[in-house]
Amino acid sequence: MNLADRIQTLRKAKGISQEELADKIGVSRQAVSKWESEQSSPDMEKIILLSDYFDITTDYLLKGIESTNDKEDEINAMIFSVAATAINSIGLIAAIGIWIETQDIYAVMIGLIIMSMGCMIFAIGYIIGENKKKALQQFLSINVWLLTLIPISCIFNGLDGIFGGFSWEFSPIPILSNSFVTYFMCWLIYIVISVTTDIIVLRHG
Repeated sequence: MNLADRIQTLRKAKGISQEELADKIGVSRQAVSKWESEQSSPDMEKIILLSDYFDITTDYLLKGIESTNDKEDEINAMIFSVAATAINSIGLIAAIGIWIETQDIYAVMIGLIIMSMGCMIFAIGYIIGENKKKALQQFLSINVWLLTLIPISCIFNGLDGIFGGFSWEFSPIPILSNSFVTYFMCWLIYIVISVTTDIIVLRHG
């Protein structure tokens, strides 16, 4: 990979256009286009500006040499994503298990408390860590299935209690003893929301 490739790769990883990069560096869009097509190269002043903007060393930009110390000091947000996903899974499993045993609203509360801790851990990792985009994609694609089931179930079971005259229970899963239509719609909406989120994440990956 040469200088032109590195500039283009860094720009795309940042998710910005040639025009946006040009504005940040103080050059024209055509200049950035020429850098990326190897028609010209940025001068030393622009190299420094590029390295500052992309938060990399000039050695990496010019020669592709990464700083070992910087790499060791980085905190990868992916680790937080994995940890948060594990905690959220525990929260959902705990909520379902407790509710099956006790049929008590505390099952929902315990599950939501555990999952809120998982989301907080991911948020911390996202703020302080590197590799944010991949971490966010990984977190959303899996956790949409974990985080939406309890709220959707509570909403639909509650609607059954208000409008259908059935038992009003806040449970972490849909209650089959209530209206079958509501039960079916709950699962349908849960699946549609989760699958749609995964498709959006994949398309923006």
